[in-house]
Amino acid sequence: MGRAVLLHLTCVILAFWSVSLVKADDPYKYYTWTVTYGTISPLGVPQQVILINGQFPGPTLDVVTNDNIILNLINKLDQPFLLTWNGIKQRKNSWQDGVLGTNCPIPPNSNFTYKFQPKDQIGSYTYFPSTLMHKAAGGFGGLNVYARPRIPVPYPLPTGYFTLLIGDWYKTSHKALQQSLDSGKTLPFPDAVLINGQAQSSFSGDQGKTYMFRISNVGLSTSLNFRIQGHTMKLVEVEGSHTIQNVYDSLDVHVGQSVSLLVTLDQPPKDYYIVASTRFTKSVLTATAVLHYTNSQTPVSGPVPAGPIDQIDWSMKQARTYRWNLTANAARPNPQGSFHYGKITPTRTIVLANSAPLINGKQRYAVNKVSYINADTPLKLADYFNIPGVFSMNSIQGIPSDGPAFLATSVMPASLHDFIEVVFQNNENTMQSWHLDGYDFWVVGYGSGQWTQASRESYNLDDTLTRHTAQVYPNSWTALLVSLDNQGMWNMRSAIWERQYLGQQFYLRVYNPIRSLANEYDIPANVLLCGKAVGRHP
Repeated sequence: MGRAVLLHLTCVILAFWSVSLVKADDPYKYYTWTVTYGTISPLGVPQQVILINGQFPGPTLDVVTNDNIILNLINKLDQPFLLTWNGIKQRKNSWQDGVLGTNCPIPPNSNFTYKFQPKDQIGSYTYFPSTLMHKAAGGFGGLNVYARPRIPVPYPLPTGYFTLLIGDWYKTSHKALQQSLDSGKTLPFPDAVLINGQAQSSFSGDQGKTYMFRISNVGLSTSLNFRIQGHTMKLVEVEGSHTIQNVYDSLDVHVGQSVSLLVTLDQPPKDYYIVASTRFTKSVLTATAVLHYTNSQTPVSGPVPAGPIDQIDWSMKQARTYRWNLTANAARPNPQGSFHYGKITPTRTIVLANSAPLINGKQRYAVNKVSYINADTPLKLADYFNIPGVFSMNSIQGIPSDGPAFLATSVMPASLHDFIEVVFQNNENTMQSWHLDGYDFWVVGYGSGQWTQASRESYNLDDTLTRHTAQVYPNSWTALLVSLDNQGMWNMRSAIWERQYLGQQFYLRVYNPIRSLANEYDIPANVLLCGKAVGRHP
């Protein structure tokens, strides 16, 4: 009898333990997306765009921290295609990053299933095509990662959420733009700015309520200023970082960047302009949408609110006001400020200088004199299978050098768990925007002119925020600190797509010689093989 009771009790405990394990497993979310061409007229002229499930922009992906995303992407275009998940770190999993250095592009009339997690992340992000000039035709969308219910956020939950994708736009087709770049020309000035792929759109809310506006610059080349007529905006999150909740009349959002704003509808009931306009351009392009109070009987009126008159200095000063909320948690219970990044001595300093050389008589863009060219075999596959001759880890140096620019498939080696200082040096008269896949980083300083070691005296080593994309002002520098805790092959690129396409990028190989699942996941069973990897087996 006693043995039977003990056996029953053991079974109950095991059953409870099994149920607990199931409940503890992170949820799975399944999607099937089909990529096609379609015709729309955002500027009054019919043009070919890229649709996802018939939508332009593509569907908004709303997920929760640590959700397992299983997304089957079907390519019905006439060209190979990939999506990349801008700002999703792909922890230990650069196999899912969706860029040509990690993945074979999906052939026409074929598919690939992405499997990834926004591991320990919250915030506003985007996805977009990483192949050719497809981004100029659409295929982009919002990717919003909400906090788990048991993890508090440092503000009252808003009544609703709006995702706004703002960006410059061309009437010219993506294939014609690509042909122009391939011939050695540069892109012309954009034709317009769009908000959610439209010249006009509307967002409705109740008077007295507060809403979150998730703003992302998905354009090709142009910094934008965002503002709402008659309303202030409280900044609460930037690319996964909860911020000190400063209030702004307008915000500069540079190419590839995302911000989350709380806006209270505290004005008289009417309609108000939502505005996105170009920054640092000789002529200003402006897009408007409408913020509609549900009890409004008055259409939008008055002049469109003007953007900032001041240029670089104003924008740089604003960027310095973005601060980490040290007492708030992000995706995990521990406060953001518990990681004292400013007290860690970097193991290495890398200085990266962008340039715009002519190579073989054609316009190219380069980093430390190296203009990147894509290999026919993804670098990650070449590294995994030990395929020689695909990339070089000796071509790009960690500091700018003299001499002519040259073409190479450049990879910079780095060791897992290094803590590095990166300085972007911009000696050109144009805005730059830099992105690093697989990571976020602390943007510790902005400055004019040439960076020197003395520039470190101006660093914010206390409460600067982390983000995945940093702007670099003309003839200026931006400095950041990165903890290399994510093994893989990671793309460091210009977010300005013309420059990325023509060579302003390279890959950072973060590596530990001990192959372990604790450091990096295995090659996926469904991996696509191309180039010199064809016929090899994972």
